[in-house]
Amino acid sequence: MAQWYKSNKLGVRIVLGVIVGFLGIGMLLYLVPGQGGTQISSTDVVAQVGDTSITLADVRKQMDRLTRGSNVPQQMLPSLAQQTVKDLIFTHALDLEAQRLGIRVTDEERRDRILLLLPDAFQGDTFEGMDRYAAEVEQRFQMQVPEFEELIRQGLLEEKFQQLVTDGVGVTPDEEQEYFRYHNEKVQVDYVLVKPEDLASKVDATDADLAAYFEKNKAKYTVPEKRVVQYGRLDFAALRQRVQVTEDQERADYNAHIDLYRVDDCVHVAHILFKTVGKTDAEVEEIRKKAEDVLQKAKHGADFAALAKQYSEDTTKDNGGEIPGCVERGQTVPEFEQAAFSLSPGSISNLVKTQYGFHIIHVLSRQVARTKTFDEVRPEIQANLQQQGAEQLADTIANQIAEEIRRSGRTSIQNLASKYGLQLGQSQPLAEGDVIPELGPSPEIQESVFRQQAGEVSEPIRLESGYVILSVKEIQPAHPGTLQEVRDSVLSDFRQEKSVELVQERAAEIARRAKAGEKLDAVAKSFDLQSKTSQAVSRADTIPDVGSVPKLTGAFSTPVGQVADAVFLGSNWVVFQVLGHENPDPAEFDKQKQSIEQDLLQAKRQAAYEAFRDSLEKSLEGEGKVKLYPDNLKRLNSAI
Repeated sequence: MAQWYKSNKLGVRIVLGVIVGFLGIGMLLYLVPGQGGTQISSTDVVAQVGDTSITLADVRKQMDRLTRGSNVPQQMLPSLAQQTVKDLIFTHALDLEAQRLGIRVTDEERRDRILLLLPDAFQGDTFEGMDRYAAEVEQRFQMQVPEFEELIRQGLLEEKFQQLVTDGVGVTPDEEQEYFRYHNEKVQVDYVLVKPEDLASKVDATDADLAAYFEKNKAKYTVPEKRVVQYGRLDFAALRQRVQVTEDQERADYNAHIDLYRVDDCVHVAHILFKTVGKTDAEVEEIRKKAEDVLQKAKHGADFAALAKQYSEDTTKDNGGEIPGCVERGQTVPEFEQAAFSLSPGSISNLVKTQYGFHIIHVLSRQVARTKTFDEVRPEIQANLQQQGAEQLADTIANQIAEEIRRSGRTSIQNLASKYGLQLGQSQPLAEGDVIPELGPSPEIQESVFRQQAGEVSEPIRLESGYVILSVKEIQPAHPGTLQEVRDSVLSDFRQEKSVELVQERAAEIARRAKAGEKLDAVAKSFDLQSKTSQAVSRADTIPDVGSVPKLTGAFSTPVGQVADAVFLGSNWVVFQVLGHENPDPAEFDKQKQSIEQDLLQAKRQAAYEAFRDSLEKSLEGEGKVKLYPDNLKRLNSAI
């Protein structure tokens, strides 16, 4: 809920975003409900604070302000309503306490705060006039002047109480040291994670076990409606054989798309890389000498691919240093490109220095910029034209089929298949979400199958491979499943349930044996599990598979070498042994002291103010000055 308040940036939240730096925490959420002359029914009052009634309308009005322009999830509204009621009660409770203590906000204080927030409404200290002021309030805060000024008053009043309550709050050196230790100490552990999914396959299940489990949980095993579908396919691949393409058509397509067949200058190269990234000058010099030695071997006839496998530090080493494909200009760093394009095929470069290190480049072949000839690309053009022709022919046939279905009203899929040369097939019984393997996943097929009546024929559906028409041959109604029908689901559920029980037993057994003196990794191996060692981690860190460090309950208080009881992580269990504790470096304390003091001071002040708030509300309730009307609160929840 608090997160939602912070994230809402429209309406009243615009006010809060601007004023929060001046008015402190909390009261900016509270606007005084209107107390006009409207007749109030007793069924409308959700709370009474002194002589002031808080009504359903007040709460709704406040919620409208807070949610203006936002899509608040419906499930959050009841919590938001309850929080709004509490905030409005505290607003008026604070006014009562202010009256009792003689604390008030003066006109001068309110004016100074408005001057600070709306300097454009003043010329120096001179008020620019009510019209200008009202326009500024409406534009910046989306509210009228009385509402705005009441918000200012409420914020200043709370500021006075916060100062009154928290002025005496301080932080002791011991508290600072404890905070420093708590947030900076580290622990290192060996741990074994035990997961239900690792044990599920090891759960034995007899026929009697499954039968008993099925009887106990029979209600959840319903076999969904299934449908058997006949289908007729019109494939592009089959239609391509019927498309005749002439040489004139191929040449015309070649000339129309000549730009597609232009190839740039490129070289096919292999290289050996000696990395220098992050090395000192002395180390770079040693690497250069090593690279020179390898270069001499390469230039004197040694197998380049073998040298690359032995010496290269690039990912291409396993492929003999060969860079896949043909390297075009602009694809590599300038130094590498200049060397590669200056060599003739078969040549080996001298050392080439780049930002990555030293390279030895072997040019395997070179391709000069040119346009591919018609004969080179003719098979590709022919295939493209045949595909285009097949798709056009398929479109024509599909339109004819669709027209015949619409005209005849009810024709059989067998007749259409025979007339238009469709390939017939039949599916296994399909539940919603199942796929016909031969046709592949398709939302249109899913929708058509479960929308049709038995015997109807769908209009053609376009797929990547062509068109298909569908006809539901059989509808198998949903029904309570027999054990035979749902055995796989029953087995899976049984194993899952038993594995949850087993994982707890297994974790407890691992902890027991490790506590008795067996090595944790040896115990883990006996259960086909693996122990892992964490880094030294603080409370703010996470451990792989485990999550946040605080989940390891007691890790920081467990002595070195001791194994803790198994810890439940929500579904998994973990057993850990403390390897060591790392105390924070005292020298770091001075660096963090200022921020530690501020964090502690803020936390203690907030706690003190929350305690004051709770105490004030309880005190007024005890005096009968705060009354809640639970039945009307229930009406509020049901009305939103």
